[in-house]
Amino acid sequence: MSRAIPAPKRAKDAAPETGAPLLEVEDLRMHFPIHGGMLRRKVGAVRAVDGVSFQVGAGESFGLVGESGCGKSTTGRLVARLMEPTDGAIRYAGRDITHASRRELAPLRSEIQVVFQDPYSSLNPRHTVGTIITAPMKINGIDPPGGHRKRVQELLERVGLNPEHYNRFPHEFSGGQRQRIGIARALAVEPRLVIADEPVSALDVSIQAQVVNLLKDLQRDLGIAFVFIAHDLAVVRHFCERVAVMYLGKVVEVADRQTLYTNPHHPYTHALLSAVPGEREADGARKPRIRLTGDLPSPADPPSGCRFRTRCPKAQGVCADQEPPLVRLGATPGHEVACHFPAPLEETAAAALAPADRAEADEPAVPVERLEQTA
Repeated sequence: MSRAIPAPKRAKDAAPETGAPLLEVEDLRMHFPIHGGMLRRKVGAVRAVDGVSFQVGAGESFGLVGESGCGKSTTGRLVARLMEPTDGAIRYAGRDITHASRRELAPLRSEIQVVFQDPYSSLNPRHTVGTIITAPMKINGIDPPGGHRKRVQELLERVGLNPEHYNRFPHEFSGGQRQRIGIARALAVEPRLVIADEPVSALDVSIQAQVVNLLKDLQRDLGIAFVFIAHDLAVVRHFCERVAVMYLGKVVEVADRQTLYTNPHHPYTHALLSAVPGEREADGARKPRIRLTGDLPSPADPPSGCRFRTRCPKAQGVCADQEPPLVRLGATPGHEVACHFPAPLEETAAAALAPADRAEADEPAVPVERLEQTA
């Protein structure tokens, strides 16, 4: 049985104002310059993140999902201030850290930690597990009761590893075990916020479940807030309380987990959810399959207006002329959609199928009324 590790002292601290979010991201942008010609002048920019806004409360799990290349990981690195943003604002616990210097960020480094995607390259192969997990504590001047070795062994036991593995090297562990070591390293400095960047994408399915359940237990027991970045919507549904869907550097829909998975209104969200294996309606019927046409546009030259319009089955003239703002949908609290024609899944599925295809579809189109009744 694992030893109980007390919740981080900082995690119990409230934000400056009662009910204020722990993390606020407002109109965040990251444009990577493109240089060309003999003089290597700037000729353009890759708009990796282009106006992202969201909030994360203390102890909350917030998901960022989307296709590869949509800007999820870049957003996570910006939030952790591993990169300098081009524009926008990042506020942590009420403090603006958007352009904070290294010296100003030093006291906050222990409060914002990252669990990286690749468990093989994120651990130094020349160091033992004990050295890897101890390093953040020494850098941040943390001297736990009983010493560093005792604390590391407690953390190893907490993440499901043998405390006697203290002197082993990373190559002696499997991928799932290495990711647990990375999680223990993040926990060593008692963070309030963890950026989990695709923490299970490189693992086998059975190991994925173990790591996600471990993160869920840690969130519950230690009160840590998570920004969980993933492209697997099934994993996000299990772990996150609120979810934001990103496409080509922008958030196109954000809602609580129940609303997003049962009553999505953006065509891109519909396509993502319809691709989840085994995803079904409340009555057991299989959800309509939506197949997107065309390739993902280049973030160096995004389409005018709505960026999704080149692949959207419902696109009209206004979609090319005007960029849809992210606005609240109806009376649903916290449900925001960036679309000129937001609608339930069935309308998008019907628009995506030609008449001949619709007759051959595996499942008939689901009446809109049913979704409204179950929402």
